[in-house]
Amino acid sequence: MRFRSWILGAIALPMVGFATGCHSYHVEMAVENRTGGAIQLLEVDYPSASFGSDRLTADGVFHYRIQLRGEGPLKVQYTAADGKQVQITGPNLVERQEGSLQILLLPGGKAEFHPDLTPGR
Repeated sequence: MRFRSWILGAIALPMVGFATGCHSYHVEMAVENRTGGAIQLLEVDYPSASFGSDRLTADGVFHYRIQLRGEGPLKVQYTAADGKQVQITGPNLVERQEGSLQILLLPGGKAEFHPDLTPGR
């Protein structure tokens, strides 16, 4: 009898986790290089972490999936084809947001941010 209760408990516990809405929040990121030349040392900082690439070709796209922890601004930095360091601050992000965020890197150290995110928190 005790063994049967243990088996039922082992089966029921994961089912309770699924029923209570265990959910992992992710944001699909896409960084598009529309600067007109290759860039180097791309780094995207977001609350609690960062990602990047050594090089992104002209018209190249870099995809990355993140999970947000905390709250804060998105920051992008890279070295342009002319050797200039570029730093751009983007939208504020909060924990539990999910969806997608497209970053378009433009000539002259400019950028556009196109978020399609849930409100979060």
